[in-house]
Amino acid sequence: MTSLLVPSPSFRAVGLIFFCAGAAVAAPRTYAVDESQSSARAHVGKTGIASFAGHEHVILAQRMQGEIVFDGERFGNSSVEVTVDARSLKVQEKGEPEGDAPKVQEAMRGKGQLDVAQYTAVRFRSTNVIGRQTGANTCELSVAGELTLHGAKRLLTVPIQLELRGDQLIATGKLTVKLTDFGVEPTSAAGGLVKVENDVPIDFRFVGHAR
Repeated sequence: MTSLLVPSPSFRAVGLIFFCAGAAVAAPRTYAVDESQSSARAHVGKTGIASFAGHEHVILAQRMQGEIVFDGERFGNSSVEVTVDARSLKVQEKGEPEGDAPKVQEAMRGKGQLDVAQYTAVRFRSTNVIGRQTGANTCELSVAGELTLHGAKRLLTVPIQLELRGDQLIATGKLTVKLTDFGVEPTSAAGGLVKVENDVPIDFRFVGHAR
């Protein structure tokens, strides 16, 4: 006889499906992005006939805040808003020639590039969310929204893999940003033989805790 105090395996499975798919979710749930557990990295590559002489820079976001609202019953009620302090962007020292990281970082933050003194925030705010369940506690989302960078705003769509773990939400994904779309001209060196790639891939992992 099955104990009344211990849910059967089939009952637990159904509960997990309801947890993500939303068949029994009463309302959207809000998750605050945990800066200490989250990350965002931009990979700045090189192009040009002498690009073999250059190397990729990895840019890390050190300070961020945000909120993710997830509605497993109606994905369209979900939303994402994340803001990165542009002044916290840091060039990862690993892989850089000794002493180069601070110089690259200063140039990246300065006028003519991101100009973080004037444009202090990089912000993404969603405008539409669609999705589908991929597992008992996982979903795939397609999040359309507005990215603000260097004072310019552009619309883009970001694919996100979402996982729910109790009161914790984990959102991971990748997108590519074209610098010139935001008024940033890729820098060049060696007389133009080496140039920063205009397309910058960004990967992220946001961990949120339910409020």
